[in-house]
Parts: sequence; structure tokens; C-alpha cells
Amino acid sequence: MRIYTKAGDDGTTGLFLGGRISKADVLLDACGDLDEAVAVLGVARSCCPDERLAALLFDRQRELFVVAADLATNPDHRDRLEPGISLVTHAMLAALERLIDELVAERPLRPVFIVPGATPLSAAIDHARTVVRRAERHVVDAQSSGHQVSPLVLAYLNRLS
Repeated sequence: MRIYTKAGDDGTTGLFLGGRISKADVLLDACGDLDEAVAVLGVARSCCPDERLAALLFDRQRELFVVAADLATNPDHRDRLEPGISLVTHAMLAALERLIDELVAERPLRPVFIVPGATPLSAAIDHARTVVRRAERHVVDAQSSGHQVSPLVLAYLNRLS
């Protein structure tokens, strides 16, 4: 079985549920950022000795796949998306907000800028944060360029970063 299709040789890539788009489109910049964020979170998880934190990172990786699917869907077929699988939901956003509140309650934020690099794990997490921020900016740019973007995608990325 071949893993290449040659369909992208013309500079386009397929959207989820059909259709093609230029690889130079800003929407694909956002999707690439999400892919990168998943990978950087994987680096963080790979050096994480704490099982709870590793599970939290894994869950964020899985949720970013949902965000990417929601974002990269053919707009004519959004009605076929599955909540929590390929469609960002209010429940996902609420759960992320609860997690943030719980973590901040456990470890209150200090009113200082954090210089990344105290540990490989913290540096990878901070790297992922910056990639998610870039993804958020590219999603806003894609929306400004006329792409259909769910407000929940933007809210999720804003909270995650």
C-alpha cells in the first residue's frame, strides 16, 4: 500500500469531507500550526515524568485534532461533523475552562513573565503555547479572508494558549 497519493503535486490539498484548497492559503497556515502544536505537545509529553500531566497533554493533543478537523472542513459539509470528534463543542470549551481554573487554584500564577527553559518539559510546553497563539492569529486571518470559522474554534485556541 502506498502512503502517497500525488494529489497534492499541483500545490493543493484536500479539505475534510471533500474539496481542495491551495497549500498557500492562510487556512492551511492555521492547520499547519495546529499540527505543529500537537507535535510540540508530544515532545513535552515524551519527557513528562508525571502521569497526570502527561494525560492532560495527551488530551490537549486529541482535542487539537478536533479543532483541526473543524477548521479544515469543506464548508458545504459542516452539517456532517460529529460533536467532540470533528466539531468543537461548548462542552469542550467549558471543560478546558474548568481545567484552567483547577490548575490555577492548585498553583496560583505569579505576576511575572516566565523565561522558558527551566526544564525541557516546561520549555516544550511554552513552545506549544506560542505555536497555539500563532494558530489563533492565522485562524483570525483566515476568517478575515472569508473562510467560515466556528467561534468555538477561536475561543478554544484562545483559552488553550
